[in-house]
Parts: sequence; C-alpha cells; structure tokens
Amino acid sequence: QVQLVESGGGLVQAGGSLILSCAASGRTFSMYVMGWFRQAPGKERDFVAAIAWNGDSTYYADSVKGRFTISRDNAKNTVYLQLNSLKPEDTAVYYCAATRRWTIRYDDYNYWGQGTQVTVSS
Repeated sequence: QVQLVESGGGLVQAGGSLILSCAASGRTFSMYVMGWFRQAPGKERDFVAAIAWNGDSTYYADSVKGRFTISRDNAKNTVYLQLNSLKPEDTAVYYCAATRRWTIRYDDYNYWGQGTQVTVSS
C-alpha cells in the first residue's frame, strides 16, 4: 500500500514556474514507477510525465515536453514535477500516481494522490 500526498500547486502568471512535490509513504517507494497526470474541468485525466524506478528513464506528453521535468529522490520518498514556461492551458488539478510497471496508461496506476490545483493566468 502506498499513500501519496501532493503539494506545491498555486496561481501563477503565464510564463512562470512552479514545482510540485509528491510525498509517498512506505519503504517500497523505489519499487514504483511514478507518474503525474492532470485533469482540467470537464476533461479527462491526461498523462503528463513518468519516471522509472531508479530515475534513469523519463517520458513526457508532447504537450509538456521541454517545459516540464519529472525527477525523484528515493531517499526522501518524493517525486517532483518542475513546471516551466507555464501556459493557461496547463491549468488543471495535478495528480501523482504509482504503479509497479513502466506505463503511461491511466488504468495501470494503482495508487493516487488527492491532487493539487495549478492555475495559470494569462
């Protein structure tokens, strides 16, 4: 069982930056692939980024590639998402999630945080 708690969301102007954190409980954090997803009002939850168990592989949605960076610190049981060059269309609730397999499929992630709101003003 893994419990995830996100933090770091907020209101930022277009072009600005934020860093999101996701703290995980338990001693098996390094056994999980970690992902970030986001959901805008009235839309489906979309994949944003994923990072492999030891951090040596990452994968990004095309819409955020070159602007967002996912990283993890297994010693701190934490995964991060650095958001740069933010656009109004990045406005959404951002969720971190955990899975035992390398995947970007929403349905394959077993554990989810409660989400943190990111709002980008134009």
